[in-house]
Amino acid sequence: MSSEIRDINLWQDGEIKIDWVKANMPLLRSIEEEFTETKPFKNIKIALSVHLEAKTAYLCKVLAAGGAEMYVTGSNPLSTQDDVAAALVHDGLNVYAWYDATPEEYHRHTSKVIEAGPNIIIDDGGDLVHLIHNEYPEKIKDVIGGCEETTTGIIRLIAMNTAKELKFPMVLVNNADCKHLFDNRYGTGQSVWDGINRTTNLIVAGKNVVVAGYGWCGKGVAMRAKGLGAEVIVTEIDPIKAMEAVMDGFKVMKMEEAAKVGDFFVTVTGCRDVITEKSFNVMKDGTICCNAGHFDVEVDVAALRRIAVETKVARKNIMGYKLANGRWINVIAEGRLVNLAAGDGHPAEIMDMSFAIQALSALHLVKNKDTIGISEDKVIDVPKYIDNEVAERKLKFWNMEIDKLTDEQEKYLNSWNG
Repeated sequence: MSSEIRDINLWQDGEIKIDWVKANMPLLRSIEEEFTETKPFKNIKIALSVHLEAKTAYLCKVLAAGGAEMYVTGSNPLSTQDDVAAALVHDGLNVYAWYDATPEEYHRHTSKVIEAGPNIIIDDGGDLVHLIHNEYPEKIKDVIGGCEETTTGIIRLIAMNTAKELKFPMVLVNNADCKHLFDNRYGTGQSVWDGINRTTNLIVAGKNVVVAGYGWCGKGVAMRAKGLGAEVIVTEIDPIKAMEAVMDGFKVMKMEEAAKVGDFFVTVTGCRDVITEKSFNVMKDGTICCNAGHFDVEVDVAALRRIAVETKVARKNIMGYKLANGRWINVIAEGRLVNLAAGDGHPAEIMDMSFAIQALSALHLVKNKDTIGISEDKVIDVPKYIDNEVAERKLKFWNMEIDKLTDEQEKYLNSWNG
C-alpha cells in the first residue's frame, strides 16, 4: 500500500463522515453485502478520480469489499477532504490527494493512480482517461474499460470517440436515468444553494438569480432558486431549452442583458467563457458569481483578475474584485464547483443512486470483459437492466410499490392492431 495525503492522524474524523453517509445510502449498503460475498473484483485494480469526500469514500470501500485493489485520487483540488482521505488510507486503500493541491501536485496525484496499471477507470470529468491516453499509452493494454460520472467528461469522451482516439470502452454513467434525472437535477439544485448560502450568509428571496445553462443541472438550480423566493433568469444557446425555461416560468435573456440585473450568477453549462469581461463591466456592485460546471473555466476569473484595480478576501472562500468603475464583483471558491468547493456536495441519498450505477456498471464491464471492447464505438450507455435495478431497489428502500402490467396489457401494448 502507498499513499500521499496530508495527515493520517485525521482518519477518525473522516471515518465519522463516512459512517454517516453509509447510514443514509441503503443501495450501496446492499451492494456492499453482495460484493463482500461474491468478490467480483478479485485481482482487479480500479483507478478512481471523483470528488474525494465521504460519499465517494464509501463507494471506494464498497468496491474494495468486492476485492478491488483501489487507487484513489480527487477530481478537483478544492473538493478533497483531508480527513476522508486519511480514513481511506487507514482502511488500507491507496490514496493520492489533498485539499488545495497545486496544478503540479494534482498532476502527480492523478499520475500515481495511472502508474498502478488499472484495469477499470472510474472518472469524473475525464482527467484519468485523458492522462492515460496522452502520457501513459503503454498502460492502456491493461484497461478493460471505465465509467464516466459527469456531463463534462462525457463531452470529452464523445469527442475522443468521434476522432477514433478512445482506446477502451467507457460507460456513460451520467446518461443513466437514475443518475442525471436525480443527481443532476435534485442533487445539484440542493447542493449548489447549500454551498452559496453557507458561504455568503445572504438572503436569496427577492433577488435576481441568473442561471447560465438549462440542462438538467440548470433546471435543478433554477427550481431551487425559485423555491427560495428569487426571480430567476436563464441564459441559453439552445432554443428548445430556452423555450422550456420560459414555460417553466422563468425569464430568458442573453448574458449581456442578464449581467446588468443579476444579483447571483450560477454557471452550469460545461463550456468555457460563459461570464466574461464584457459582463463583469456592467454588473451591479456586490454581485456574486459562482460555477456549478465541472471545470473552473465558465466564469473567466483570469479576466476578472486582469481588470481588477483591487482585490480582497471578502469572506472565507469569497474573493472580491474591485473594478475601475468602483463596483465590487465577488467570486465563490475561485470559480470552481461551488457545491463541493464551498459545500459537501450532493445529498447522500442522491449519490446512493449515482454510485450504485457506478458500482454496477463496473461490475458489468468485468463480467463482459471478453466481448465489450470489440465494437469500434467505445462509448457505451448504461444497460437498461442496471437503471431498472437501481430504481426498483430504491423504491423498495422507500417502502413503495408500483403496479405491473397484466398479460393482457402487455399483449395490447405490443400489438399493432389492438
